Amino acid sequence: MPDKLIRLSRHDQSEPRRPVMLAIAGDSAAGKTTLTRGIAEALGADRATALCVDDYHRYDRAQRKSVPFTVLHPDCNYIDIMEQHLQLLALGRPILKPVYDHSTGELVRPVLVQPREFVIVEGLLPLHTKLARACFDITVYLDPPEEIRRKWKVRRDCAERGYTPEAVLAELARREPDSAAFIRPQRQWADLAIRFAPVAGHTPPPGGGDGSLSAEILLRPTIGHPDLLHVLTDDDRRTVHLKLMRDCDGRPVDALHVHGYAPREDSRIVEKAIWEQLSFDHGTVLPETLGRYAPGKRSEALAIAQLLLLWHLLEARA
Repeated sequence: MPDKLIRLSRHDQSEPRRPVMLAIAGDSAAGKTTLTRGIAEALGADRATALCVDDYHRYDRAQRKSVPFTVLHPDCNYIDIMEQHLQLLALGRPILKPVYDHSTGELVRPVLVQPREFVIVEGLLPLHTKLARACFDITVYLDPPEEIRRKWKVRRDCAERGYTPEAVLAELARREPDSAAFIRPQRQWADLAIRFAPVAGHTPPPGGGDGSLSAEILLRPTIGHPDLLHVLTDDDRRTVHLKLMRDCDGRPVDALHVHGYAPREDSRIVEKAIWEQLSFDHGTVLPETLGRYAPGKRSEALAIAQLLLLWHLLEARA
């Protein structure tokens, strides 16, 4: 189905209600799964379906040793099947999704996926084609500084996938051309570009780790955003502030800066103000799952980024 037709089909009011579709794209170990998990848990398993399009790898780990490209290359993935499945999900229909087991590097038995009210799709290439992009209501690109992403990837792949640090770094070097050619260009199609990074000139607190990282969230005018100018006061500036800046393409864009080192009580005030921007009766209790990036660890910047995306999903459904 052409991309224009899928857009029309999704907005056809005579059809049954369609799921709200969110895409979260980014390079390997950029934080996509962490961002997705908090949002899906806040919505609940009865309302949200989350899936990863990295399951559409064409080759298993052993087979990839003999091909001239990496998993970041479209030719290493079943992009056409991914597009078909995204269209079906966008129209509220189930799919039989392939499964790639990251712990073993093997392609295993596919699973049936039923779309619920909200479908959150994360992975390397969800925004690679025009047809795939047409399936989504909200699109996000995660853009951490390269040195932080490399640290996250080494830590994850060594702890969870059995690699040595030397092997991870060698694979990162091999993937760089494909990352530049196919992953990073997706940033231009995102409604929100999110970067978690330390603040220049600010010394993080001892033991702060990833929880002390701040966030820069570019709010592009491709979709409507909450009216933050009316909820952020001068008192909030030590937690979050909004300013107009130039995007990488030179166009003006609103940038929300969230300070990861802000006190928890100050962050809660900002979170509650954003939550109250919802245009319907949603209750006053903020989801407690937001901001968790590891057992017992929390990031205020992550919580506010997840809350913004949760706001977009609930507004789109309303």
